[in-house]
Amino acid sequence: MSNSIVLKKGLDIPIKGAAALKTTKKILPDVVAIKPDDFKGFLPRVLVKEGDRVLAGSPVLSDKRLPDILVCSPVSGTVQEVARGDKRKLLAVLVKADEKQESVDLGAKDIEGLSPEQVRDTILASGLWPSIIQRPYGIVADPALRPKAIFVSAFDTAPLAPDTDYVLGSRIQDIQAGVQALSKLTDGGVHIGLDSATEASTPFHKIEGAAIHTFTGKHPAGNVGVQISHISPIAKGETVWTVSPLLLAAIGHVFATGKVDLSRKVAVTGPRAIEPAYVDAFPGMPVKALEGFYDNAAGDIRFVSGDVLTGKNVGPDGYLGWFDNQVTLLHEGTEREILGWAKIFRPKVFSSSKAFFSWLCPRKKYDMDTNLHGGKRAFVLSDQAYSKVLPMDIFPLYLVKACLAGNIEDMEKYGIYEVLPEDLALCEYADPSKNDIQAIIEDGIDLMLKEMA
Repeated sequence: MSNSIVLKKGLDIPIKGAAALKTTKKILPDVVAIKPDDFKGFLPRVLVKEGDRVLAGSPVLSDKRLPDILVCSPVSGTVQEVARGDKRKLLAVLVKADEKQESVDLGAKDIEGLSPEQVRDTILASGLWPSIIQRPYGIVADPALRPKAIFVSAFDTAPLAPDTDYVLGSRIQDIQAGVQALSKLTDGGVHIGLDSATEASTPFHKIEGAAIHTFTGKHPAGNVGVQISHISPIAKGETVWTVSPLLLAAIGHVFATGKVDLSRKVAVTGPRAIEPAYVDAFPGMPVKALEGFYDNAAGDIRFVSGDVLTGKNVGPDGYLGWFDNQVTLLHEGTEREILGWAKIFRPKVFSSSKAFFSWLCPRKKYDMDTNLHGGKRAFVLSDQAYSKVLPMDIFPLYLVKACLAGNIEDMEKYGIYEVLPEDLALCEYADPSKNDIQAIIEDGIDLMLKEMA
């Protein structure tokens, strides 16, 4: 029996460019990038050098503080470059992919007969441990800890998000194996969040050995952080782990076959995408591999790895993130609008606050760009602008201001342990003062890690 939760707050952003449920291309990229910045709290040590041969699943990075935590190559090939930036900061390990892929064979495992320590060691050896995220703070999980529970959101409500059932419907056996394995690492079990609208049809309802929770509501109902806040809020001193269904399937595949498979269906979306659809690809693929989906002759496209609210602007020479299975293509909004906000009628602009008449056309999709439609101004708004889009029992405005002030006591009081920047992405979108809310929360979390470690 599932636990049904109805969320009354939130906002669905009606942007054009949803991917059609079809896969139009299989991409084996020429070069794949493994980027340590994808893993918060991971201090990288390079395990390979240029010219080394690697297989899919071969370790390429380790954590300097916890050497057992490895990051693997998603493809087989040859290390082309160890790219570094200012002060020799490691930016990426670039692997030139083989035409025919080979994988490290760790041997299939009977999960039922494994101890928690053996399960942990198998995930560590596969290089997939950094796929498990620890809350508070959203860092790579500490293998020495035993969390109070593990959470998975099996649906995504972000703008133009990939359809989880389409992407992973054929990998339910891998996901079942992943749930069985991870359930041995916690006393609180594995909790899976489902969309109440598709609960009966989704293959995820077949998963056994997990607590099922259904959610009804607008975005961010699909955010695992929002789900945790309604299932088992995180108090000071408590630890929970989360894992995306995409990487849960990869973990389960290791136990079922002994091999690392990080291939995924990637949704190519956004107003500037030509015939948005899915492609078969790998994490770390260059966005240039999607050239048939866009025309950037004018150089006016923003390439986002992820969704428009929480994704990263990677540029035309960037790469798909480790955790991402979506690329969003947007027009760079550099044009100035005559009269701007003073116009009475703006049919091409969506307003979350009913400032314009977009609320009269609830089904209309908008050709949105990156224009802020205004500049930064004094941070004096009431909490209402944030609270109406955030279905969590915290005080978002006071939390943001506490982070700005660096007041750890107030940050604890107002909910820093329960949130990651992605949870307040809608607050940033709805903020009339144009504050970088996610960056502010990120800075607050960094301060907590520094002072409370």
